[in-house]
Amino acid sequence: MKIGNHEFDTKNRTYVMGILNVTPDSFSDGGRFDSVDRALKQAERMVSEGADIIDIGGESTRPGYTMISDEEEIARVLPVIEAVRSHFDIPISLDTYKSGVARAGLQAGADLINDIWGLKYDPAMAGVIAEYDVPCCLMHNRARADYADTATRDQAADADGWTDGNEKDAGFVTAWKEDLSETVRLAKQAGIRDEHIILDPGVGFGKTYENNLQAIRHLDQLHTFGYPLLLGTSRKSVIGLTLDVPADDRVVGTAVTTVFAVIHGCAFVRVHDVKENVQAIRMTRAILGL
Repeated sequence: MKIGNHEFDTKNRTYVMGILNVTPDSFSDGGRFDSVDRALKQAERMVSEGADIIDIGGESTRPGYTMISDEEEIARVLPVIEAVRSHFDIPISLDTYKSGVARAGLQAGADLINDIWGLKYDPAMAGVIAEYDVPCCLMHNRARADYADTATRDQAADADGWTDGNEKDAGFVTAWKEDLSETVRLAKQAGIRDEHIILDPGVGFGKTYENNLQAIRHLDQLHTFGYPLLLGTSRKSVIGLTLDVPADDRVVGTAVTTVFAVIHGCAFVRVHDVKENVQAIRMTRAILGL
């Protein structure tokens, strides 16, 4: 896969996408990098620590977040995209679900669109991505964590041979994959090329605590789509709730999920703490003999 002018071996490697939130209210780093100078210093740090992509976001998507206008989001991200582009030779991802912001960001130098709604929020998003012929990361999401119809799917899945001790997860997994199938259909209908699609299981979005664990547990199921996978669990509540630790003390928990991502063939992990996760990837690959 080519992102910007960089080639990514998504079949054999796991790459690090460093998170650069230029927001006042993100759940773990809100307000820390909401000026161009501070954002550039953080980008420099992530590049030096081994980040392969910088993911720039201008609107918090934490639980209970307040949506902002396209104009405000553009005003936050464009100066940072332009500054990172002028200072570093690294692919830039733009974290947005709004087509107007995506278009402005691509014109400013972004190389990839990271859409947390998997093309389902803004009907024009798929067309913009196809028009600019750029890669995209498409995440699983739902407005509500309502998988009440999974009991019927559980029965069907039992018949399909779920005999690995995870039969209770089968209904969720089936619904999850159905949702992502619709995202893929929207992408292909708009003309987004297969080689430009990355899928994200959507940990922390439209899921209960148990659903989030199920999504991580069954990453392998998403390989049936044939696209590279990105796992984004960094500092999220599933780690906080499991370990009973605050957002700024979730590095170890995040690194464990990164190890799991490497073992299960994810091409990308999206993280706040680049150095620690780069080391986790290297150690895991050494143990696996990769």
